[in-house]
Amino acid sequence: MSAVYINSASCISAQDTLKDNFFQDLVLKNTAQILKAIEPNYKEFIPPAMSRRMSKTVKMSSVASHYALKEAGIEQPDAIIVGTGMGCSQDSEKFLKNVIDNHEEFLTPTFFIQSTHNTVAGQIALGLQCHAYNFTYVNTSSSLEFSFLDAQLQINDGEAENVLVGAADEQTDRTMELYCLNNTIKKEENLPADYLHSETDGVIWGEAAAFFVLGKDKTENSYAKLTDIQIINRLDIEEIQSFVTDFLTKNNLTNENIDAVILGFSGDAKSDVYYNKAMDLFQNSALLYYKHLSGEFNTASGFSIFMACHILKEQQIPEIMMINSEKKTEIKNILLYNHLAGSDHSLVLLERAF
Repeated sequence: MSAVYINSASCISAQDTLKDNFFQDLVLKNTAQILKAIEPNYKEFIPPAMSRRMSKTVKMSSVASHYALKEAGIEQPDAIIVGTGMGCSQDSEKFLKNVIDNHEEFLTPTFFIQSTHNTVAGQIALGLQCHAYNFTYVNTSSSLEFSFLDAQLQINDGEAENVLVGAADEQTDRTMELYCLNNTIKKEENLPADYLHSETDGVIWGEAAAFFVLGKDKTENSYAKLTDIQIINRLDIEEIQSFVTDFLTKNNLTNENIDAVILGFSGDAKSDVYYNKAMDLFQNSALLYYKHLSGEFNTASGFSIFMACHILKEQQIPEIMMINSEKKTEIKNILLYNHLAGSDHSLVLLERAF
């Protein structure tokens, strides 16, 4: 497949990523079990009557997609593709609670209608009055990567020129309680979390919505060229290095050609060993991490791609993201590696858009 360009990037996350020059104000988040997104004033974007009926995911995605389209200078995308791990889980919980409380009788369908995973893509299309290709991927932690692959195919096949691609996940009280019970989320006594040298299991859980416009053509404001993506569901720890090197070889690159590697260290001792193994391949690259800023969640890679886009465009790396002290005068190629609890490993290769 030929490469496509990321022509805009927008994100609502635990950092104040909607504002300009947010690089200078990134804050370490390692003391709370759960990180909430910093939300905008929705009244500026969504009529209050509509906003009351929308879940948090839909509201965050509507605003993030608005910013992405505005930055790209596009009113109507040729396709809308959204990836999510949990979907509109707040409304799912409300519907299930209604089922139990009302003994399966006299149920209003509203929460059920709004609880489906494709509500986000549907609401964005309704807001834009866009009747183009509309698709939602629900592939746990590789949902955004599958969405990007689909967008690449749409553009390469001539079906679309500009595609709105996004990823969003929200938190819900009951799900967070269950995650605490099964030790997905770090215990209070193991905080503050040490993301790079953790000796305890569990993660700090976050939420975010990240949206991008992928285009066939490079523009003056293009952030990056999306060169390639590779996804594999399961990997043994011994296979990780060959997984990475084979991916680079396929793209006619070696580890020496990679200027920066963004790794998804989450503070979970059990699954972070994959990142340590991959890190050994890149002795001369700038090594970065990001989940100490965003938390871990199904589509956390959206936050990392958003950060990578800004690193490529601004040609600077925030100190707070650096694992080693390797500094590059020019950042041309960035490799992103992510997985969730040892499953759904993804590699994304971005190149500076000259």
